[in-house]
Amino acid sequence: MRLDIAPEFELEWSRDLFGNSVATAYFLNSSDHLRIRSEVLLDQTPPFPLRTARPSTLVTFPAQFSELESAIAAAYQTTTFPEDVAKVKEWARTAIDLRWVRGAEDVVAGVALAIRRTIKYRRREAKGVQTPAITLAEQSGSCRDMATLMLEALRALGLPARFASGYLDCAASEAGRASMHAWAEAYLPEIGWIGYDPTLGEATSLKHVLTAVSNHPRGVMPVSGTFVDEKNAYIGMKVTVQTERIPVGA
Repeated sequence: MRLDIAPEFELEWSRDLFGNSVATAYFLNSSDHLRIRSEVLLDQTPPFPLRTARPSTLVTFPAQFSELESAIAAAYQTTTFPEDVAKVKEWARTAIDLRWVRGAEDVVAGVALAIRRTIKYRRREAKGVQTPAITLAEQSGSCRDMATLMLEALRALGLPARFASGYLDCAASEAGRASMHAWAEAYLPEIGWIGYDPTLGEATSLKHVLTAVSNHPRGVMPVSGTFVDEKNAYIGMKVTVQTERIPVGA
């Protein structure tokens, strides 16, 4: 990984509560612009450990957590939008017929697929996320809005869930015109954290490059901070994401 930042800076690395790597830049000079270029070389391998089809790996629904896990699981079951809980729970139980699910992972997959089928993707430049109620009412939202709806739907069904942020290796990223991507992860006993992308309606894969996780959508902002200047000095921001495949042995 390499960070190229302007103006001149000093950098400190730390780990936050969720285990994310956080770089804090202290700027040494004044400037009329801020540029951050992050380059990461990834050597990707199949998920570990490999999943099997053994019946013993099927997690029942509702999921049962051990005494050791239950206290931490409870923190990820706590809603971020308490005023929307009733509406989200009603939608989730309508979108998924819980009588026919084989286990907890079917519920997670069902929520992602239901969002994909009912919510229209809409790129949204405004900061922050929509509330789940707004996303359901407008039946549209950005990837982060869909991820937020999935996050709250899983919690409404009793599953621990967290917000995940990163990049999607796709045609847009190969062309250098992609942006950040978001999805949700659920925690299942004995299996661990599993990711599903509601924008695509499928499980996460090697094309999903995870950079940060949090119990709240605000906890994964790629860049945050403050600057000091005259009022209305901010003139805009441009963000681009580009991926490139490097041949093995190159």
